[in-house]
Amino acid sequence: MQLPLQVTFRDIPHSDAVETAIREKAQKLDRFYDRIMALRAVVGTIQRHHHQGKLYNVRLDITVPGGEIVINRDKAEDIYVAIRDAFDAARRKLEDFARKQRGEVKAHEVEKRGRIARLFPEEGYGFIESASGEELYFHRFNVVHPEFEHLKVGDEVTFLVETADQGLQANRVHKVG
Repeated sequence: MQLPLQVTFRDIPHSDAVETAIREKAQKLDRFYDRIMALRAVVGTIQRHHHQGKLYNVRLDITVPGGEIVINRDKAEDIYVAIRDAFDAARRKLEDFARKQRGEVKAHEVEKRGRIARLFPEEGYGFIESASGEELYFHRFNVVHPEFEHLKVGDEVTFLVETADQGLQANRVHKVG
């Protein structure tokens, strides 16, 4: 961390044990993602009726290159549970942030378009001719909407291309319109 950790207590007295727990979690977070510029932790209680006990809140403001990650965990009856949950959430957010920085964001598959070329209703499969002219096998279990029995030769469909043992096949087949 480039700037020292800031720990603030709101509506509760300062506790060396709680601050130590936060500092240990912050050190682990810094080892996990070494580009953290600053980390501010605010620990407090949520106002409730006295007969229902205290609920704790932990807010983390993490400054990283190009942005800020904010974690707000509350409604924990144990302050250490709130701290653990907040830092676990921060680790997951930092993982996502680091993946985006490295360009490892998962790309969603692009649906292709085609037409039903051949159907074999008794056997429960058919073939789709893609826009590029290749034929792709599909099984009745790959049809999402409408049901396989309602498809006809010539129907326009969208689908995802998957690699199977026998070659390419269409999956998640949807009739257009």
